[in-house]
Amino acid sequence: MSVRSVLAVAAAVLIGGLALAEPAAADAAAQPVAASVFTVSVGRTGAFLSALAGLLGAVGGGLALARPTRQGYVGNWARRYGAATALVAGPVAVTVGGTVAATADGGLGTGNGLGGACFAILLGLISVTLGWQARSRRTR
Repeated sequence: MSVRSVLAVAAAVLIGGLALAEPAAADAAAQPVAASVFTVSVGRTGAFLSALAGLLGAVGGGLALARPTRQGYVGNWARRYGAATALVAGPVAVTVGGTVAATADGGLGTGNGLGGACFAILLGLISVTLGWQARSRRTR
């Protein structure tokens, strides 16, 4: 199968999906109700925890890449485990954030954690990139 035919099939599926989804989106009863700011849902909790894992990985990868000169607990930890932490926490953040984003029932602001999930995916990708660079610098 050529690349051109794969792209044509993908475009047809996207256009067909949008055409079929439009009437359901126009119905006001099908739209989810926005949640309160203080409502804690499973999606928000999952997005928050995955963003926290991505942030931990990004900080660990950044410290490992920066090679701190101070001798102390944080400097020793970052030198030994920073890249590994980034390479483990990054995919976890991307996986959990992607799962939350895929199962969210509404758009941004509906209380399903979609915004936090997108932020977690971004932090996870940054974490993997920093960990990969720190690991490759260490092996040279």
